[in-house]
Formats: sequence, C-alpha cells, structure tokens
Amino acid sequence: IGANFARTVAAYGDREALVEVATRRRWMYAALAADVDDLACGLIGAGIAAGDRVGVWSPNCAEWTIAQLATAKVGAILVNVNPSYRTHELSYAVNQSGLRLLVSASRFKTSDYRAMIDEVQPSLPALDQVVHLGSPDWTELLDGGSRVDDATYAGRVAAVRSDDAVNIQYTSGTTGFPKGATLSHHNILNNGYFIGEGCRYTASDRVCIPVPFYHC
Repeated sequence: IGANFARTVAAYGDREALVEVATRRRWMYAALAADVDDLACGLIGAGIAAGDRVGVWSPNCAEWTIAQLATAKVGAILVNVNPSYRTHELSYAVNQSGLRLLVSASRFKTSDYRAMIDEVQPSLPALDQVVHLGSPDWTELLDGGSRVDDATYAGRVAAVRSDDAVNIQYTSGTTGFPKGATLSHHNILNNGYFIGEGCRYTASDRVCIPVPFYHC
C-alpha cells in the first residue's frame, strides 16, 4: 500500500486527493503524503514496531485515512474500532487484537469516548497509549516523529511486504463475539483495483464515501 501510494503521489502530486466535506479541509496528493509521513514517523517515535496494532475509534475523518496509510507504510496493523461500540465491546476488541496505541475521537453522538476509555483502560494491559484527535496528544504524537532519521524511516518502509497483514476489521458480532478479519496489503490493493476496473474509474473521477469506513 505504501509503495502504491508513493507511485500515485509521484504521478498526481499536484491533484486533489482527499476532501473532508464536514470541515472543508482538502489535500492535494503531495500534501497528503507529507501528513502520512509525519504520522508514520510519529508512530515509529512512539515505539510502534512492525506488526504492532494501532486502533482508530472515530467516525469518518481525514485522520482515519492518514492513519491507514501511515500504519501501512511502517508495517503496523490498523484495527478499525466500530464507532458505535460500548465499553464491553471496546474492551473485547482492544484485548483480542492486542492494541498498543489507540487513536480516538473525544466523543461521537451520545458516546463520550474519553470517559469510556478511562473506565476500561485498567483492564487493557497491552494498550500503552491513547491519542485523542484534535488534542495536544495528537500534536505530541506527530512531533515525536522529528526524532526519527530518514534512514530509519526508509528502512521500515522498505521492509514491508505485500502479504503482510495491514488491517483488522471486526464483524458485527450479532451471533456472538465479534471476529477480527485480518487483511493483507495484497487483499486491499487487489480489491481496490478490481472495484476501480469494474466501475471504470479514471484519474478524473471523484468518489463520495458517506458510510462509516469500518463498513468498507
């Protein structure tokens, strides 16, 4: 995914890549790549190793896309945490996946994510760090990347292989506990490629994604 993204950036760096309508934020591919690199280095600076699990618990936001690309580049595994989870479901997903770092919104609709995380964190032994979007935590995570030298970052990116795991998505759990489905770089790229071919997408097309990312 990282290598594929780099090729796209090289070809279309001055073209629009991502639009977050709710906040009116827009990224050209080159700017998106820079933000991805900042977060990727921040994850390394925070001690995230290849194969470590990094979770995102949030409704749709641009940072979710940035986190998916950043974790992919450094060989970490992004765990998509359902925004509608209650505390017992959050605890199960965090412990079952072995999350080390959780990126979270502060709240969503009637859910106070901060309070819910504080309530269950003592029962989450593997979770080393919680980073709330839009807070000083997020800024500190990004700033931590300044301690990572170019050679270290390049080495992590070069070590990623197409069949490495990159994403864990949980089923709804309607008949029991949710099951974590593990996807590889190859899985996601192959799926995206054939969807694009089937829809006959070109570089001039725009795709609107209104549904939560955890359903994708």
